[in-house]
Amino acid sequence: MALTAALLAIVAGSIVYSLLTIIAARQYLSVHVGQVPDLPMSVLKPLSGAEDQLEQNLRTFFTQQYQTYEILFAVRDPSDPAVAVVEKLRIEYPAIPVRLIVTGEPPYPNAKVYSLDLMKSAALHDLLVMSDSDIRATPGMLATFAAEFADPQVGLATCPYRAVPGSSFWSTLEALGMNTQFLGGVLVARMLEGMKFALGPTIAARKSVLDEMGGFDRLKDYLAEDFVMGKFAAELGHRVLLSSNIIEHHIGGHDFATNLKHRLRWARSTRRSRPSGYVGELFTMPLPPALLLWAWAPSLWPVPALAILMRACSAWACAGWVLRDPLTARRWWLLPLQDLLAFAIWLAGFFGNHIVWRGHRYALHPDGRFERV
Repeated sequence: MALTAALLAIVAGSIVYSLLTIIAARQYLSVHVGQVPDLPMSVLKPLSGAEDQLEQNLRTFFTQQYQTYEILFAVRDPSDPAVAVVEKLRIEYPAIPVRLIVTGEPPYPNAKVYSLDLMKSAALHDLLVMSDSDIRATPGMLATFAAEFADPQVGLATCPYRAVPGSSFWSTLEALGMNTQFLGGVLVARMLEGMKFALGPTIAARKSVLDEMGGFDRLKDYLAEDFVMGKFAAELGHRVLLSSNIIEHHIGGHDFATNLKHRLRWARSTRRSRPSGYVGELFTMPLPPALLLWAWAPSLWPVPALAILMRACSAWACAGWVLRDPLTARRWWLLPLQDLLAFAIWLAGFFGNHIVWRGHRYALHPDGRFERV
């Protein structure tokens, strides 16, 4: 009876969560962007190697439908293959101010934060747009940021993203999870308590807000620097927005082992960054507990059946309504497999305090900081 009650409570909770996801998606879509002022911006792009489709990704930042902006790139070494891609685009788009910064070896664990810190010091403008190298922007991204930052209360904005997989089957499953399960959690958090965190692929923030929180020096030891950047901005009383601009996140086509390590690293990082939220992710994966309840108490089959139906509806609310994701429209039948794999990775995320990142081993601390072993 106790096991039946526990499973029933989890499955019922997942039904409520799925309903909240649908409501949250409609609420997000009801926001309309106002007039676009001319706010000068500095785009900061940390680079490391000539990864797949790098030129196509970077090109979308040279073709923004916006007047006043510059692009700063950062590499560790002048021989980095990404430099040639930057130089090619600089020649192709001479009207866009471009600067390249060679950082050298980072003196602290988070190399990305070190690159951002150096670019921030060199940036000409107060409004900074920090974007990863695997991001593809819409032509109106900077214009959308300008309209959102016309409100002086807005200190930071973060973009929802549509994951685009590489050639591997495992990256397809990961993209399906990002576009249905992960985004749903973001939308529900936004609706219930407001944005008190940020998402890493693309973040816009005022220099003054970053300085007020202690600059990048305060973020240098965090693995999930994006999450705490939004958290610190919200704690200081600044408004944090989930931007109306949706970007593309190209996640690469890794094999099973590499993809699994990457997803496990993300799970362990999330557990350290927001422990209670990580536990609550159980309700975002209705299929495994619903199947367990169905097997344990077959007479209660309408409850797990409803949970699975609501999961499908919430998945489409995120991937269909919000992201307009063609991948989910084509490969929706893989969602059950993705949900089962995500559940296994979620369980594994409770164990272990070490990760491997860019070939190095790091220890995770309870407060979300990390250090190289």
